[in-house]
Amino acid sequence: MIRRPPRSTLSSSSAASDVYKRQTKGVHIRVRGSVQGVGFRYFTRRAALGLGLSGYVRNMSDGSVEAAAEGDPSAVDAFVEMIGKGPPGSRVIGLKITEIPPSGRSGFEIRL
Repeated sequence: MIRRPPRSTLSSSSAASDVYKRQTKGVHIRVRGSVQGVGFRYFTRRAALGLGLSGYVRNMSDGSVEAAAEGDPSAVDAFVEMIGKGPPGSRVIGLKITEIPPSGRSGFEIRL
């Protein structure tokens, strides 16, 4: 007699989503300092795309920059390190980093 394991109650797309979330790290970053008017958003987008991450970046009305990124955990960690240094001409004085659940978004956009 052949015994089969019980069938999962998860759909295949739900199971695939769970695997994606376990292998993916998401972060929300708030960057403070001299980070507007120095190409910070473009630097952030290039860094994210170069590391294979998805997400967004945008200027905030208080002079900070907000970014969210997700992807391979080691790539996300490298991204955070790059953002902490910023492009030439910027001066990062603080980062607030919060881990967030991956959303499954694709691409990396500069939001207005």
